[in-house]
Amino acid sequence: MAARDLALNRTGQPQAEAGRVAAAQPAGLRISRIAQDWLLPWLFPLALLLLWQLSALQGWAPEQVLPPPGAVYDSFAALLASGELWDHLQVSLVRVFSGFGIGLSAGLLLGGAMGLSPTLRDYLFPLFKAFSQVPTLGWLPLLMLLVGIDEELKFLLIAKAALVPVTINTCQGVQGVPNRYIEVARVYGFTRWQLLSRVVFPAATAPVWNGVRYGLTHAWLALVVVELLASSEGIGYLIVYGRQLFQLDLVLAAVVAVGILGLLLDKLLARTEAWLLRWRKPGL
Repeated sequence: MAARDLALNRTGQPQAEAGRVAAAQPAGLRISRIAQDWLLPWLFPLALLLLWQLSALQGWAPEQVLPPPGAVYDSFAALLASGELWDHLQVSLVRVFSGFGIGLSAGLLLGGAMGLSPTLRDYLFPLFKAFSQVPTLGWLPLLMLLVGIDEELKFLLIAKAALVPVTINTCQGVQGVPNRYIEVARVYGFTRWQLLSRVVFPAATAPVWNGVRYGLTHAWLALVVVELLASSEGIGYLIVYGRQLFQLDLVLAAVVAVGILGLLLDKLLARTEAWLLRWRKPGL
C-alpha cells in the first residue's frame, strides 16, 4: 500500500473516466483552450516587443541607451554563430549544477530530518530560519576570506541559494503527510523503511519538488549575480563585458540568453514533476 494507493479522488471519479470525459468535450472547446494556454502568455511579451520597436523607430530613447530589437537580435545571432555564447553558457551550467547539487543534497537531508523528527526540528529550525534570512550576497565577504574568489566561492554561494527553499519545502512536505496515510500503513504492518519509502516520501513528492524548482531558480539567479561580481567567464561575465564596452546590444543579448535558459530549465523540471506525479488522480 503506497501513498498513491491511499490517495482518493475527491470526486470519486477514476482518472481514466476523467480522461474519457475530457475527450468527449467538443473539439471547438478543446481548440479554444489550447489557443488560450499557448497564446495568452505571449500577448504581454509581444506588446512589450512592439513598444520597444516603436520606441526605436520614434527615437524616444537613444540607441546607446536602448538599442533596437534588431541590433539585439544581430548580436545574439553573432554570439551563437561564433560559439562564444555556448562557451560561456557551458561554464555557467557547470557552476550552477555543481552548486545546485550541493544545495539540493544538503537540503533534502536536512529538510527530511527535520520533517521526520519534531525534536530535531525544534532545535534546528529557528537557527536555520535565521540563517535563511541573510541574503546570499551577505555571505560573500566572509566566504571570500575563507575560500578566495575561485570556483569554490561560486559553488558555495549557489549552494546556499538552493539550500533554503529545498530544505523548507522538504520539511513542510514530510511534516504535512496526512496522518490517515500513516495509520493505514501501520494497520498493514509496514516497517519503518516501508512507511518512509512507500508512504511518506511519495506523499511528500509534490511539495518537495516545488522546493527543487524554487531551489534551481534561486541557484540560477545567484549564479548570474556571482558571475557579475567575480568571474572572468560565464554568462554573467558576458553581461559585465558588454557593459564595460558600452555595447548594450551585447548586454541585452546575454540577458535574453539568461531568461531563455532559465525558462527552459524550469519547464524541464515541470515536465519531470508531471511524470513523477502521473499516478495522482485529478483533484488531489
